[in-house]
Amino acid sequence: MTARSFRTPKTPIQRPTNPRFVSLLSELARGEGFSPSRLSGVKFMRSTQYIPRSPIAYDPSIVIIGQGRKTGYLGGKTFIYDASHYLVLSVPLPFECKTEGSPEEPLLGLSVGVSPAVVSELLIQIERVQPANGSPPPAIQATALDDGLSDATVRLLECLRSADDSRILGPQVVREITYRVLLGELGNSLRELAAPHSHFGQISRVLNRIHTDYARSYDMGVLAREAGMSVSTFHAHFKAVTSSSPLQYLKNVRLHKARMLMVHEGANAGTAALRVGYESASQFSREFTRLFGDGPSAVASELRKSLTRLA
Repeated sequence: MTARSFRTPKTPIQRPTNPRFVSLLSELARGEGFSPSRLSGVKFMRSTQYIPRSPIAYDPSIVIIGQGRKTGYLGGKTFIYDASHYLVLSVPLPFECKTEGSPEEPLLGLSVGVSPAVVSELLIQIERVQPANGSPPPAIQATALDDGLSDATVRLLECLRSADDSRILGPQVVREITYRVLLGELGNSLRELAAPHSHFGQISRVLNRIHTDYARSYDMGVLAREAGMSVSTFHAHFKAVTSSSPLQYLKNVRLHKARMLMVHEGANAGTAALRVGYESASQFSREFTRLFGDGPSAVASELRKSLTRLA
């Protein structure tokens, strides 16, 4: 497994542009990694470490960083999200990520889950929707953070300090954040979620099925037919969205889920392997080590230590 360190990044990190955003996140984000908020679908992000490029998996979300920097890697492309750039992920997707934080200036951010139902409802009400350019949008993109989205994020954090505000006002601010992203440069990524019969929508439906029912055995021919495509067309569109084949995507999802079972539920490697759909413990161990750089027990142990270090 790749060692972690507190080294200083070679490229200077964008300084925080909104002190109130950073102050609120410092108060609300607890422990290392992701932590839940009072509002379903909204998570805090914190890291006091430099974490080299390593596998990670996100649900569909809008990720806004107040301090520090993350760099995502997928299919030969790089995505930087920091104090000046936010990330939009429109499908559940494993990719690789580098995190830059330190004990003195931890990475602080917020992940807001994307709801296709909210996207559809907003699109019905928006009078002028920017037309699609004809080609499916990438599943993951980053762009500059504008003042409107930054201000809405601060108001969401203010809500999350109070149970009543979170319950009553929070959903409306999440709706506003989704609305602002829909009108922004990356809005096409979210708009596709409201077009279930497009190629992107069909692949998105398959991805969500695999993501939630990862332990079952899948026949790629059946999935292609369910998506209304030939096998070759299905593979081509699947790779265009995820930068991987369907089988590789399924394998990565299973391995990420197994890691979480070992970390959060204390499952051993054999139990985790069975629960995510592996019939061979030795195959699971080989593929886990290939993805994460070390064996299941070692990776789970280090991640548990990391998550409890500041808890």
